[in-house]
Amino acid sequence: QVQLVESGGGLVQAGGSLRLSCAASGISFSSYAMVWYRQAPGKQRESVARIASSGPTNYADFVKGRFTISRDNAKNTVYLQMNSLKPDDTAVYYCALQTMFKTYWGQGTQVTVSS
Repeated sequence: QVQLVESGGGLVQAGGSLRLSCAASGISFSSYAMVWYRQAPGKQRESVARIASSGPTNYADFVKGRFTISRDNAKNTVYLQMNSLKPDDTAVYYCALQTMFKTYWGQGTQVTVSS
C-alpha cells in the first residue's frame, strides 16, 4: 500500500522560509517522478515543482528562483524548500508520486503566509 506523508507546513511571515517534506512508503520511490502541488481556497490545484526519478527538475513560473525541489532516495523523501514566501503562496501543499498508471497523493500540509 502506497503512502505519502507530508510535513513541515505552518504559519510564516512574508519573506520567510519553510521546508516541506514528503515521506513515501510501499513503493520503489527512486523509480518515479515526484511532484508538489498546491491548492488555495477557491482555486484549482496547480503544479508547483517536479523532480524526475533521475533528478531533473521543473518549476512553475510563479515559484522559479524561490522554491527548490529535491529528493533523497535513501530516505524515500522529497523536499520542497520555499524561500521568499508571499501571501499568495498560502495553500494546502500536496506531494504526488507519478507512475505510468496512477498518481498517488499525500494528505496535504497547510502553508499560511501572513503579510
